[in-house]
Amino acid sequence: MSRSKSTRRNRNKKTRNINGLLLFQALSILFFCAAAYTLWLDHRLRTEFEGKRWSLPAQVYARPLELYGGLPITSASIIHELSNLGYRATRAPTQAGEYKLGGEMLSVVTRDFQFWDATEPSRHAQVLFAGDTISEIRDSRTHQAIPLLRLEPLVIGKIYSELREDRVLVAYEDVPPMLINALIAVEDRNYFTHVGVDPRGILRALWANLRSADISQGGSTLTQQLVKNFFLSPERSLWRKFNEMIMALLLEVHYSKPEIIAAYINEIYLGQRGALGIHGFGTAAEYYYARPLEELRVDQIAMLVALVRGAS
Repeated sequence: MSRSKSTRRNRNKKTRNINGLLLFQALSILFFCAAAYTLWLDHRLRTEFEGKRWSLPAQVYARPLELYGGLPITSASIIHELSNLGYRATRAPTQAGEYKLGGEMLSVVTRDFQFWDATEPSRHAQVLFAGDTISEIRDSRTHQAIPLLRLEPLVIGKIYSELREDRVLVAYEDVPPMLINALIAVEDRNYFTHVGVDPRGILRALWANLRSADISQGGSTLTQQLVKNFFLSPERSLWRKFNEMIMALLLEVHYSKPEIIAAYINEIYLGQRGALGIHGFGTAAEYYYARPLEELRVDQIAMLVALVRGAS
């Protein structure tokens, strides 16, 4: 009798050992598969993010308007050119893209532009007229003569890739701080402290959705939104969400917060112009307000940030 119990105990022990070994092997295989998949995602992320990030349209420019003393041109013609370039009339021009016409003098703050031969810096200029001719151009701050004043050329056409995306890239240092602050306040309040995924934000969104019995909030960080827009499809599934979270963590490991938010600012979809998608705040600023992003007012920046939630 005792021998039978001992045999059963040995069998049970062997069974537990075999089950434990099988479980260990299964977990090991699962771990290595997960590790291999994560490495593949990491390779894909770095290759695509560091490579050709965006397909930019080729731009076709008109001739730049060159102004100099003795040029026969009316102030109305110059104002027309400035209006086409998105310059705005103000009482006292202080920033690039502003002008004022008073009598026989046009005060203007030009934009800098990279011409074929050199970079034309932004200038605070006064253009003086004698009838329908420019008599003198001088710097409004130093009162020194400006021999030649060039306005940036007007974009008259663009050649798009097969993706049909219009995009004007903006460097991080050229992004208005107000835009970054507004994005963080509306979309991701813990952007500069989380590691790509914000557990508190996910729980907060889950609680809000349960209370409203609807999907009223997402839990995605700006990093996750960038991953979704840049790498993944818009489908709603747990597998896509899992990939989004893993890739967001990897993105935060390899790149700085300024790099990530700059990519987000250049990637986000902000509307449609016919068959062309408007991607990035730089493009949206020129399309909706006909001026560069850095020249927008606070209310205009707020309007563009509001489009993030539902540009369609």
